[in-house]
Amino acid sequence: MFFYKTLINWYLKKNRDLPWRKTKSPYEIWLSEIMLQQTRVAQGLPYFLKFTEAFPTVFDLANAEESEVLKLWQGLGYYSRARNLHFTAKYVANELNGVFPNSYKGLLKLKGVGDYTASAIASICFDEPAAVVDGNVYRVLSRFYGIDTPINSTEGIKQFKELAQSIIQEEEPGRYNQAIMDFGALHCKPKSPLCNECPLASNCVALEQEKVSELPVKIKKIKVKKRYFNYVVVITEDETTLFSERKGKGIWQGLYQFPLIETTESISANELVKQEEFVSLIPNDAAISLFNKDEIIHKLSHQHLVTKFWVVRVSQIKGDAIKWSEIEQFPTSVLISNFLKDYTNTNSQNLYI
Repeated sequence: MFFYKTLINWYLKKNRDLPWRKTKSPYEIWLSEIMLQQTRVAQGLPYFLKFTEAFPTVFDLANAEESEVLKLWQGLGYYSRARNLHFTAKYVANELNGVFPNSYKGLLKLKGVGDYTASAIASICFDEPAAVVDGNVYRVLSRFYGIDTPINSTEGIKQFKELAQSIIQEEEPGRYNQAIMDFGALHCKPKSPLCNECPLASNCVALEQEKVSELPVKIKKIKVKKRYFNYVVVITEDETTLFSERKGKGIWQGLYQFPLIETTESISANELVKQEEFVSLIPNDAAISLFNKDEIIHKLSHQHLVTKFWVVRVSQIKGDAIKWSEIEQFPTSVLISNFLKDYTNTNSQNLYI
């Protein structure tokens, strides 16, 4: 009980003033938890505010077009979360009459809702003693109890979940879950934790054994794959371009992009024009230039995208063209969005130059 009560007392004094902390609405709690997966609070907060303004209820979100949802999500990454969010909103609105399941087991059945999110919603909204386990919780528990089992191993995931569940009480489970997450984020930080002023210090095994910097233990990540992306940014004299939805089940599904030619290594302009996709797309009178002189390395969790943006100026386009001024209407990846800002700023007077 020392651990449980101490964290709740700490939270009552140190908790952050966040909009989803002022409600027990399952819709808003669900929205915040999905957004904050693998995302810092400071980054997720503006998106939460945008979404709740655009979609005040689950019915509003369910009735939105997917492209509208993806556009608002743009910049948060892991776009499968946004697609699952939209799918689940439609399911809750249309199949459950807008009422979220009121238990951990029921919430787990929703698409995109895993153990952590189900535990958070169940405890905060319905006072069910379901313990959350995320990166912050792993860190606090591993240090306090001195556990060196890798947190991303099958054994570790099971061990930490069982430990977390054994600690949580019937009394204020939602507040406790928020307390331990905040404590890990603000106090028991990955680097430079505040051990000298820690309310748990007297019983912390890692502090006693001088192992704070060694815990938690994590198995090394899998090898990162390197991919080579060549975006063909076609621009005509009347400022039209080619911009279409990315198909398939890979990264950025449903987002819009310029024609993409993926190669096995970095290529030059002379090599680009020999690519079959380029030949089928671009007429002979094209003027080609590389916009980014240095390759852009866009890092994702398991892959690095070595990217070049080739600006191709032509008199006319093969295929369905759109006006350059319309691009902002479409949801895009951060990679494309950053290019658009840079290119427009560089060529603010005439895009064709």
